Amino acid sequence: MKDTSDAMESKYRNMLLERSGEERLKMGCALHAMAQALVRASALQADPSASSSSLKKILFLRFYGQDFDAATRKRILRALKRRDLERDGVKFNKRGIHSRRVAANRSAV
Repeated sequence: MKDTSDAMESKYRNMLLERSGEERLKMGCALHAMAQALVRASALQADPSASSSSLKKILFLRFYGQDFDAATRKRILRALKRRDLERDGVKFNKRGIHSRRVAANRSAV
């Protein structure tokens, strides 16, 4: 659907091009951050107890999921999960299998 006249599109484009590259980059980054915040809020509204890990998965799939084939998406999601597990203290051996859990706040005795 296109509800903007060619003249208005041209005017808007010219207004954007009058800005510096730095200003346009800042605008793009701000728009991306806002889009992420909206998706995160939507995900939390659907599941208020969603974990940080599941939010990352939702954000990845919403923003980039269609950019990859199924096998690549699966590999990326596995890597995201592994990174979160490693942050939680889970160790992996060379074959990628969990080998042990390390206490995050272990105090020296």
